[in-house]
Amino acid sequence: MARVELIMPKMGESIMEATILTWLKKPGDKIAQDESVLEVATDKVDTEVPSTHEGILIEILAKEGEVVKVGKAIAIISTEVGEAIAPVTAPAITKPGAKEIKSQPIVMAATNGSNHSNAVDYSSSARFYSPLVKNIAKEEKIAVAELETIAGSGAAGRVTKKDILEYVQQRKPGQVGQSIAVKSNGTPLVPASINAGDEIIQMDRMRKMIAERMVDSKRIAPHVTSFVEADVTTIVSWRSKVKHDFQKREGDGLTYTPIFMEAVMMAIKDYPMINVQVDGDRIIKKKEINIGMAVALPSGNLIVPVVKNADQYNLSGLVRAVNDLTKRARENKLKPDDLAGGTYTISNVGTFGNVMGTPIIMQPQVGILAIGAIQKKPAVIETPDGDAIAIRHKMFLSHSYDHRVVDGALGGSFVRRVADYLEKFDINRTI
Repeated sequence: MARVELIMPKMGESIMEATILTWLKKPGDKIAQDESVLEVATDKVDTEVPSTHEGILIEILAKEGEVVKVGKAIAIISTEVGEAIAPVTAPAITKPGAKEIKSQPIVMAATNGSNHSNAVDYSSSARFYSPLVKNIAKEEKIAVAELETIAGSGAAGRVTKKDILEYVQQRKPGQVGQSIAVKSNGTPLVPASINAGDEIIQMDRMRKMIAERMVDSKRIAPHVTSFVEADVTTIVSWRSKVKHDFQKREGDGLTYTPIFMEAVMMAIKDYPMINVQVDGDRIIKKKEINIGMAVALPSGNLIVPVVKNADQYNLSGLVRAVNDLTKRARENKLKPDDLAGGTYTISNVGTFGNVMGTPIIMQPQVGILAIGAIQKKPAVIETPDGDAIAIRHKMFLSHSYDHRVVDGALGGSFVRRVADYLEKFDINRTI
């Protein structure tokens, strides 16, 4: 009998572990080589793990919700054709010396001393709760609406035993039907008020991750934002002139994002101290120019894939790279490495009709540029016959930077240089 271990693969720079979200196969299922066996989540991205061999899944070694180190075995696969597979069940976990307890219904006693159980029905909630969590909630007289306010740290935001016990510890004695929001370190926050008719929406795992990182960034870096208005009339005219031929030739759209990314890349070459990271009291000047771009997902969340070595691409190459990453981001097909290694980030808030914004820095980077909507405006321009008023396409650039290492002169000069490159765009350029 030939059996091989399915190993938790390495999924990107600095990723040492992953959480198992869902097993797509069960013991006894046939698996083709490179067929997806399970879904996992890292602190970068959710992804599927393919099988390294063809065969039959013999045993699952790690449960859903479990955090597994890279390189650890997570399943056993038999490569023998026609091998009979006996059903595999997960062994019961018991403490040393404990007697085996047969499965039986559990009835929790009410905490008020009466002999009847608490009759709260948690089946009315659309959210999943394990029997253990529901039993603890019943014992503590936690109503369904209150239980739904508890942030879960398990897979897909599920409430774990640890989550509900921490909540109970923070709950005031005698408190019923009121929630207390709790930080990950147990510090209570100001509770939200819940009234009849309010809709309670549980954050998904990505939203909780975004929230935590944004709070951390504001806590770590003193943010300063500088604003510049750029005249992009030439770019708008050029794109209108070439986009249809480009679409016909390449089979892909020509958006403004690659053009903005090229200007940012050239400005970084002029001001390399924007392309740095902070490590304690050390400033790390990055050799590579890896530009991240914020992409809005259908779920409403944001994700930031990275164009690696952006300075090595011409404009056509940047268009292909940007379109590829955007497409795969919206189809949930990004790999962890697509999100790693960014040294500077841009966010095109103009796609939502916003004229400017004050973006939050992606740690450990020190700068991020928000690009506003392009608007037609009357403007004074210089002509051979003197000043004149004309309709121009204008756009605001908002540069947020870490004031620990980027002073106003550098932060302001950098965004001004980006605008200069945009305004000097060659109308006769080919692509």
